[in-house]
Amino acid sequence: MFKVHAIAPHRLPELLRVMPKAELHIHIEGSLEPELIFALAQRNGVTLPYADVEALRSAYAFSNLQSFLDLYYAGASVLLHEQDFYDMAWAYFEKAKADHVVRAELFFDPQTHTARGVGMDKVIGGLSRACRDAQTQLNISADLILCFLRHLSEDDALATLQEALPWREHFIGVGLDSSEVGHPPEKFARVFARAHELGLHVVAHAGEEGPPAYIWSALDVLKVERIDHGVQAIHDAALMKRLADEQTPLTVCPLSNLKLCVFKQLADHNLGQMLEAGLCVTINSDDPAYFGGYLNENYLQTFAALQLNAQQAYKLAANSIEASFAPEADKHRWMHELKLCFQGFSEQD
Repeated sequence: MFKVHAIAPHRLPELLRVMPKAELHIHIEGSLEPELIFALAQRNGVTLPYADVEALRSAYAFSNLQSFLDLYYAGASVLLHEQDFYDMAWAYFEKAKADHVVRAELFFDPQTHTARGVGMDKVIGGLSRACRDAQTQLNISADLILCFLRHLSEDDALATLQEALPWREHFIGVGLDSSEVGHPPEKFARVFARAHELGLHVVAHAGEEGPPAYIWSALDVLKVERIDHGVQAIHDAALMKRLADEQTPLTVCPLSNLKLCVFKQLADHNLGQMLEAGLCVTINSDDPAYFGGYLNENYLQTFAALQLNAQQAYKLAANSIEASFAPEADKHRWMHELKLCFQGFSEQD
């Protein structure tokens, strides 16, 4: 374990901002800011049920996951053409660059768009082009993970995967998102088995609002490599031990958990407890346009609320890099950069 030398507390926020980090849980449709929603609506002749940007932003008061999803799908209605998907992703990448993100693995929901008659080629075409440009123009390594909407049927998910296969080279894995409660992971056993056959990485949302049992089945039935969220694991001691022993990455999203009322206040969040228990925890932004902050804001607010320290900052950033699906050579380089960043801060104190 890399030993972080003492860093003055007042310098910790700046360290959090500039340290290299990966983002492993970002729904690209959830990065669609109200200003861009209105710009795309005007460009595409889409009428929105909100008078202006301020009216839309004021609707961002959620009581649970479903209340957010209703607005999320309405916002996505402005995405019609390949350039729309490119513009949305590029806006995210510019913010990611400012947050010193070196690796981003973007979730996207094709069913949200194909159900509206938008072609898979437009969705994947725009997003993959933005990923390529992020690498060449911003030096951000980026890949796509195709997510299935769990409130829809498994047959629909299987059809979606089949429809996406002509663009297989443009996405590295599959995931499972949308309404969790009442839609356990095992509902999607066949489509995840197919993804394994295709050599795709597999991840799944579990234990956000759903019980620890959903995490168990994501691991044992879907055989996922990462758990997205996973905060409800804290209620199952055997599961906590397994997650620690196996070092299964958890892509935790603190501001999302706060905004969706998973925790009443950020100071109640269990991220610190999970770190102390030895779990491979990472910090991510989830749907930053809706939840009040991109990656650095999640770090800054969480560290302030939980009074976390520089050693924990290093661990979280290192976890994010190591848990990514990037090539090993890239991970090795970023880990070296991370250590140099921390050494630079310690030498200045």
